[in-house]
Amino acid sequence: MVVRVYIASSSGSLAVKKHQHSVVGFLEANRISFEEVDITMQEEQRLWLYQNIPEEKRPRQGKPLPPQIFNGSFYCGDYEDFFQAKETNTVFSFLRLNSQPSVKASEPSTV
Repeated sequence: MVVRVYIASSSGSLAVKKHQHSVVGFLEANRISFEEVDITMQEEQRLWLYQNIPEEKRPRQGKPLPPQIFNGSFYCGDYEDFFQAKETNTVFSFLRLNSQPSVKASEPSTV
């Protein structure tokens, strides 16, 4: 399965832009493979997103704000859920990933 981050590239909200940047930046920095899906450019993806967010996570009024995070068709959560997972060092389980990606450490040169 692939981690998907649903974003809105043309959001007028500074908070939404910061939240999107925070999630994407964390995933990139930790070399977590993900796909960014821009719901402002893809109507069918926006509709899929709104239909697949659990009822209890939907706002009483309006549409759910990006970023929204999925692993395959499994809903992981929104920015607040991501932030809590980051604070408690549980991002990999939040994203339903088995383990952290392995990164080869550079060896000191012997000259």
